[in-house]
Order: sequence, then structure tokens, then C-alpha cells
Amino acid sequence: MSYAHVLVALDLSPASNQVMRQAIEIARRFDSRLTLLHAVDYLPPLSFADDFTPSPAIVVDEGELIERARASLERLAGQFGVGADAPRLVVVGSPKEEILRTAAERGGDLIVIGSHGRHGLGRLLGTTATAVLNDAVCDVLAVRISD
Repeated sequence: MSYAHVLVALDLSPASNQVMRQAIEIARRFDSRLTLLHAVDYLPPLSFADDFTPSPAIVVDEGELIERARASLERLAGQFGVGADAPRLVVVGSPKEEILRTAAERGGDLIVIGSHGRHGLGRLLGTTATAVLNDAVCDVLAVRISD
């Protein structure tokens, strides 16, 4: 089996290094296209009033979150020598939904994602990696993150 397009889903935590290493190794092995993806999962905080409106004192600038994520993704790509031909995507939405949507829209045939391998309640409630594993229409490599 070979892969033409590897989509690497990154949360931009220190664990992203492990996920990047695996994705790059696979992309090199199969001479695959590589796409880097980060989903900004931002929901404005709600005020403590009953009207469920965002409190101006604690609203985060979504544009700033996106720009910081883009800068972090670019630094990570540079750290690993990922060429400018590899798209770096920062999207807003549920990580699970955005990973699946991006893989489908861009023809990804392998998704590489980190997994903390949690047990118990965390596993029952599910994680992004588990959700992607269950719903992807392509292969998924869950890279176990050593904490």
C-alpha cells in the first residue's frame, strides 16, 4: 500500500513534534504530498447572565488565535524542513469535523494524528483521535504520544 497525500493534524502542543516526525517519514517513504492542518476550536465564553451572550471582558480575539496558530504552524514546518509546497492550513471549527472535511476535500488518503492513549472516562467520552479513527473514510495513523 502507498499513500499519495498525507494530512497531518496538529494540535500545536509539544507532542506535535512526534506526530510531525511520523507524518514526514511516511510522506518521504511514499513520495507523498503533505498537508499540515490545525483547527482552532474556539467558542466565545459566555457571561454568567441568563441571556447567554458573550461577556466583553473575557471575549478572545479569534483573529489573533488564528494568526498565532499560523505562526506556530509555520515555525513547526520550518523546524522539520517542510517545503513551501506543503500547504499549512489553519481552520476554525471542531477539530474532528475539520480534519475529516479537509481530508475529504483535498483527497487525503492518510490522516496522521496524535493520540494520548487515555483510558477510563477519557476513552469513554472520546477524543479527537478516536472520533477521527471512527469516522474517516481513509486510513488513519494514530501516533501514540509519550507523555
